[in-house]
Amino acid sequence: QVQLVESGGGSVQPGGSLRLSCAASGSAFNINVMGWYRQAPGKQRDLVATITSGGNTNYADSVKGRFTVSRDNAKNTVYLQMNSLKPEDTAVYLCYADGTVVRLIRLPFSSWGQGTQVTVFS
Repeated sequence: QVQLVESGGGSVQPGGSLRLSCAASGSAFNINVMGWYRQAPGKQRDLVATITSGGNTNYADSVKGRFTVSRDNAKNTVYLQMNSLKPEDTAVYLCYADGTVVRLIRLPFSSWGQGTQVTVFS
């Protein structure tokens, strides 16, 4: 299986910035999509941003122009640079990855990280 470990969450005032990182580990895997979702208390899990191995990105409308997703394929790591943070960005941010693992045959996988808390407060 592929494990994802996030880092970089914290508390910041409105207008501030944070950078999240997520590193994938395991054996014999190839990642296609990596990205970030978020979940606020009592709400559903929503897409924030994703990036493919080829560099194609997709953003939620609410974060366009403020957040930037990037990845280092050699390190199997995805980043989320969050600028101009707003109180409504407060949530647990979860890393996501999918692709294939190579056992006797190639098998699809999808994995989630444990999440990192981002709090934007006045």
